[in-house]
Amino acid sequence: MQRAQEPLITRPTSWRWRRRRARSGLLGAIGAGASLVLGILFWSHAAATPRSAYHYRFERTPRGAVKQALQGEIEFYQARLTYDPNSGLNLAALAGAYLRMARATGDLRWYLIAEQTAQRSVASLPFQNNGALIVLARVAEARHDFQQAISLARRAGSAEALSIIVTSNLAMGKIDEAARAAGILIQGGAGLTSYTLQSLVELAQGNDEAAVADLQRAIASEEPDEVASSVWARTLLGRLHYRRGRLRLAADIYREALAVLPQYPQALINLAELEIRRGHYRLAAQHLSEVVTVTKASPNIYDHAVLRGLARLAELQGDHNRAAALRRDAETRLRQDAASGQFGHRRELARLLLERGRPEDIGEAVALMEAEVHLRRDTETLDVLAWALSRAGRLGEAQQAMQEALHTGVHDARLFYRAATIERSLGHDMQAKRFLELMRQTDPTFDERARLVMGVGS
Repeated sequence: MQRAQEPLITRPTSWRWRRRRARSGLLGAIGAGASLVLGILFWSHAAATPRSAYHYRFERTPRGAVKQALQGEIEFYQARLTYDPNSGLNLAALAGAYLRMARATGDLRWYLIAEQTAQRSVASLPFQNNGALIVLARVAEARHDFQQAISLARRAGSAEALSIIVTSNLAMGKIDEAARAAGILIQGGAGLTSYTLQSLVELAQGNDEAAVADLQRAIASEEPDEVASSVWARTLLGRLHYRRGRLRLAADIYREALAVLPQYPQALINLAELEIRRGHYRLAAQHLSEVVTVTKASPNIYDHAVLRGLARLAELQGDHNRAAALRRDAETRLRQDAASGQFGHRRELARLLLERGRPEDIGEAVALMEAEVHLRRDTETLDVLAWALSRAGRLGEAQQAMQEALHTGVHDARLFYRAATIERSLGHDMQAKRFLELMRQTDPTFDERARLVMGVGS
């Protein structure tokens, strides 16, 4: 069965073709390693990364083709179930198609129907039903129920299951366990997904050079039937360069991802943020408008990100009333989701409250984050917790949260800036200067506009 995160776009390949691809993947990996040996020029100049490191070599996906293919797959299995409504295998296949549609569109309703269908499949076929277990694990992960996701993944016991174990452990801040799972995945077969997951572990460990090399290896080893994973790897690579201030290179990589899979939501959101930072407001608004059709009838996991991006645009253009209205809309959606308990978003709601800057929201932001860190304990979550605690005047606790966020060695200008502001508030000027120097070393372009666009606050 095809991996759940990938669209149903396949092309048969011979073993000879695959051997040639493996050989070219090895050469690409060697090339990436050589560029890292030359080191300092690569990290100082965006031009040091050749386009071949992120160029897609296969046929591009026409706009709308992924959704159309998934809809056809859904209809196929729905038709088969009319003859045998309790077929565990067909229900599992249908649940997988629903999940891929959820991940392609961001529409929360697809996640729910995928979960319900997978539960029916397990009820009909309790044993040897890895496909349904993987769907249930993916939905649990989307709900931020990471322990349940790992438990279900271990029952499934596949390469896809190891992927879930890696990402769920990273979300909980358990980097060593994520690294072990990623290592097993690599040993089982180095390729696009395994290299990409290993790069996530390396980023969490602060090993940025290795992460770039593995993302380049991932792209060099991709095959035509891995479209979604190919775009995911490029989006991560673009984000890494963006957070080092290499904006032109990051933009090129995001555009390549979107040329492969038009309307890929995360690439569009990231590219919009980049264009806001460069002052290209019209382009940013265009990218945000392509992400989703924001409607109350169809809740989408990207709605709040689109609305917050539009609010920042309005703020920068001086339209404060529109910015406030967009934030209220985002808040309403995030509160509905947080109240339902279905797909989390407490961290995103807390971030929105802190970005708005009203003193009366600080207590709620702290409460939201104190609840969230029981589920997620990655650097992103600890950063927002530290922000909320510092705004509440609980500087010692904020300092502890930042120390935990940074203890693995992760390089992130946003975190260094937050640490510097906390240390300055504590009267620790030397420590604050040290963190500001680390911030500038990580991203020399991380100025006031960058902080505003990236939602860092003070």
